[in-house]
Amino acid sequence: MAFIEHLHITDLTVAIFFLGLYGAMTQRNIIKTIISVGIMDIGAISFFMLANHKPGAKPPVVPTPPQIMADPVPQALMITAIVIGVSVIAMCLAMYMRVAYRYGTADWNILIRRLEK
Repeated sequence: MAFIEHLHITDLTVAIFFLGLYGAMTQRNIIKTIISVGIMDIGAISFFMLANHKPGAKPPVVPTPPQIMADPVPQALMITAIVIGVSVIAMCLAMYMRVAYRYGTADWNILIRRLEK
């Protein structure tokens, strides 16, 4: 149990990212691959949001002293990354729907064999 006591929340976000990477590399189903890419996105965004977290920091919305103000740049970048991630997932799902309609499969191996014919 000593190992668990030394873990931080950023270690969990890295584990989530690599769990998504493992899923993206090993899944034969296209939908599961798309979900795995979404999990990777969540892990990366969570890591960058939590890596620079200062306990007790206040948002820079109201007049606060600069010493306790949270840095707004990483937050703005991660909001942009969330929008891009949602757009990528939506585009992947739209392409999957077109491929599934045309080739009638959700399996990568079957799809590759049908494309090679």
